[in-house]
Amino acid sequence: MLITHDTRCALDTVVALVNTAPDRAQDGDTEGDSGSATTQDTLATVPALADFVEKYEISDVGVLSEDDLAAVRAVRDRFAEVFAAPDPHSAASLINELVAAAGTTPRLTDHDGYDWHVHYFAPGASVADHLAADCGMALAFFVVAGEQERLRRCEAPDCRHAFVDLSRNRSRRYCDSRTCGNRLHVAAYRARRKEAAAG
Repeated sequence: MLITHDTRCALDTVVALVNTAPDRAQDGDTEGDSGSATTQDTLATVPALADFVEKYEISDVGVLSEDDLAAVRAVRDRFAEVFAAPDPHSAASLINELVAAAGTTPRLTDHDGYDWHVHYFAPGASVADHLAADCGMALAFFVVAGEQERLRRCEAPDCRHAFVDLSRNRSRRYCDSRTCGNRLHVAAYRARRKEAAAG
């Protein structure tokens, strides 16, 4: 699957945005301190939003406010629903709502030394609309390509972070194989050794 630079940046941004929310266990309780689960909202303040905007180089953003923070967190919740969508129709419906509410206005730009790329948000759009439009369109490309199943959650039960599986054979199971994957492999190995020693 060919992914352009701006689409990849939007994917990185939407994954990071979704992962700022606290992870929830299957029963709705916040996960404990073990493992890599986020136990608190890391997008809880306007300065945290400003840091996020700077880190992910989100352009055309004015002075941020509490209203921006609330709107971005609402968009984040909708993106989390896209990653949890059971099928392409559900994902498409959620994405359509996001990009329609953002008032998408596709336009070519080559700002800040980057080659030509498409911005989907309208000039002067809020940061929430910017994220909904650009990130929503990046996710839309996966649905169009029949690759919605690449929008995943980590299979580590104490993590559940969102990620986009860009492996050739769609086989990635963990948000980070060096942390979550390795931790589960070590736990399984120890369990097998303990069982063998007990037998």
